[in-house]
Amino acid sequence: MLAALAGCTVGPDYKGPESAGAVAPPARFSRADAAAQVAAPGAADWWTGFGDPVLDDLERRALAANPDLGVAQARLRQARAALRLERADGLPNANAQAMGVFAKLPGVDLGSGSGGESAEIDSDVQFYNLGFDASWEVDLFGGHRRQLEAARASIGTAAANLADAQVSLTAEVAQAYINLRDRQHRITLARRSADMQRRMLVLTEQRQAAGTASELQVEQLRGQVEQSDAAVLPLNAERDAYLNALAVLVGEAPGALDALLTAPGAVPLPPEAVPVGDPAALIARRPDVRAAERLLAQRTAQIGTAKAAALPRISFMGLIGIGGTNPGDTLDPDNLAALAIPQLSWNVLDFGRNAARIGQAEGVRDEAAAQYRSAVLSALQDAEDALSRFGARRQTVASAARSKVTAERTAALMRKRYAGGTVTLIDTLDADRQAVAADQSLIQAKAAMTADYVALQKALGLGWAPADEKAQAGR
Repeated sequence: MLAALAGCTVGPDYKGPESAGAVAPPARFSRADAAAQVAAPGAADWWTGFGDPVLDDLERRALAANPDLGVAQARLRQARAALRLERADGLPNANAQAMGVFAKLPGVDLGSGSGGESAEIDSDVQFYNLGFDASWEVDLFGGHRRQLEAARASIGTAAANLADAQVSLTAEVAQAYINLRDRQHRITLARRSADMQRRMLVLTEQRQAAGTASELQVEQLRGQVEQSDAAVLPLNAERDAYLNALAVLVGEAPGALDALLTAPGAVPLPPEAVPVGDPAALIARRPDVRAAERLLAQRTAQIGTAKAAALPRISFMGLIGIGGTNPGDTLDPDNLAALAIPQLSWNVLDFGRNAARIGQAEGVRDEAAAQYRSAVLSALQDAEDALSRFGARRQTVASAARSKVTAERTAALMRKRYAGGTVTLIDTLDADRQAVAADQSLIQAKAAMTADYVALQKALGLGWAPADEKAQAGR
């Protein structure tokens, strides 16, 4: 009968998020443009598509030494240890003990003597015992099996949270690196523009001295020079902040990467074609959705644990000991004492406590189901938004590139006219300055486009390496 009961497991069996009313994903992304391919993207190392060895090195160092990632890794180890502990709790518990009792009991009444008087004596008690006890609770209704199921799901949640931390970290490193390269280029161009304005100021001052320019023109140019010089200062501060951020992300102190990154480098550009896959693959891949699904499995199993706690429990305890009043008695098999204690317990009058615990567990499961649906919808929205922004930014870059070409042609024509004596050097320098400004706008547009590409990779749930599912579940 016990064997038959032990095969019974109360509570609902987890049948996947579909049983909780999961959102059905569409067949394709509606915001994908011509650059977005339906091919499945690789989950790990997406940043290698930039072809930037410095960024590749930064990502590798961050994944190896970032402290926040270490926190997620430690939590995964804790979850695995909790599963081992849960497994051990389902096995018999055995203890060995050695005991010596020494007692002095004064005034022990031995009853009335022959003269009718009561006799009291002092008594010394000595007792020695070597013993062994064991206890085991039969998992009658599968409560412990549900706890194991919940512990395995908890490992899946921790593993998914670790993957989510990797996704966020790799995107953050790439974003900081892009911003650093953008600021370095903008500082160089801003200084070049300021130098041109200073040359224009000197020429205008010379014209004023010759009586061909007014004081107003000089002051206007002087104000522009001051504004250009002032615009470089916040760019310098932002550059230093990104240098510090990258150092911390790779687990180093601020300033540790200055020697590596101080020299300006090109802003990395995304590839022409971007694999995005389909929404169903996105839901299966995104770590935050996976974490929500594993949490739902854990909460479902905990309903069975609550239901099993409301049913009868059978446990066994056994004691074996050898002992007596002398130390040598612990070696005499004739002094063996054994005790077996089966116990049945059932809290039949709890005034609704168990029913309340079951209702609470069911409510927690329903909350996890709603959180999973929310995670799916948020993932789909993130991907669609990122695709839309990335597509629009590509068009912005194309427009900025056309503007730069126009400005450079204008500057070239002005230089020809200056050589022919039909325009002044000031006019030529102003055209060159406008070409530099167009170049600045293009650099900013490219950096923004690459940043949107990084955001798209994050929205697609890329940046982590899938592991063996059974290893993640601790089976």
